[in-house]
Amino acid sequence: MQLLLQRIFDGVSDGAVYASIAVALVLIFKATTLINFAQGEMAMFGAFFAYIFAVQSGILDFLGNQYLIIWVAAIIAMVLSAGVGITIERTLTRPFDPEDHLPVVLITLGLFLGINAIAGIIWNYQARVMPAMFPNGSDDKVVIFGARLFYDTIGTIVTLGVVLYILFLILNRTKMGLAFRAVSANVESARLVGVRTGRVLSFGWALASAFGALGAVIVAPRITLQPSMMAAIVIYAFAAAAVGGLDSVGGAAIGGMIVGLTKSLGNGYLGSWHFGLEHPPLEFLPATPLLIPVLILLAVLWFKPSGLFGTKRIERV
Repeated sequence: MQLLLQRIFDGVSDGAVYASIAVALVLIFKATTLINFAQGEMAMFGAFFAYIFAVQSGILDFLGNQYLIIWVAAIIAMVLSAGVGITIERTLTRPFDPEDHLPVVLITLGLFLGINAIAGIIWNYQARVMPAMFPNGSDDKVVIFGARLFYDTIGTIVTLGVVLYILFLILNRTKMGLAFRAVSANVESARLVGVRTGRVLSFGWALASAFGALGAVIVAPRITLQPSMMAAIVIYAFAAAAVGGLDSVGGAAIGGMIVGLTKSLGNGYLGSWHFGLEHPPLEFLPATPLLIPVLILLAVLWFKPSGLFGTKRIERV
């Protein structure tokens, strides 16, 4: 029971990170009906922005508290990442016909490679230690029935909840949020009633970039900061977005939790099975975590393509 509870806590902690990246993917999909394959790399760039302000430059040292420093650096990184998202939308994707998806997909794939290469040139591929946003020492925990619930996990979950609430207010209580929902429902209809779709698309890219950067800043202390850090994380985020529904922000958050729990429990129990092999291949066990999101994606696409909370597509013949 203690081991099961511990794995649930670990799964929820990981799920909150996957959910933050999945929400960013959903925001882009709602605006353009496309998956941004460069979302993980853009988030990674945001984490490096936060690292520069929190560690390298030292311009925030006057704040004194290390957690306050990283939080302020994260907010600055979110603003800068939003600016990068707006720039990408205005210069690289807006010139193309929104009905022709292939060029934009190729652009996001090119951005995936380009941003990673640029980060490697600027910061090289040496792993760096990112300061944590929450206390994460061995004593910073709450013990529940023998299982350890770390303050870092609690802080991550609370942060995700606050971010989702802010996003809800933006999308449902502001004029830009109303315009964004109109564009996500039908671009042509929104344009016909006077909505400036270009500005709205920039707004969507800005939101996605900012929230993605926050997710990268949260996860960086756990896996070290380097240009390739989001390669595996974004795979889980894709699975989370597919499970919740590619056009459902709340569904993406729930999907992230489902994927996180599935990974934690699956890796904990399946990783110890040998599947009848007396001497299982050594390379099998490390591959188990990445196999889980792939299986989840296949299951969702096979049984419920729209996800748990996604909008079902109705086609009239």
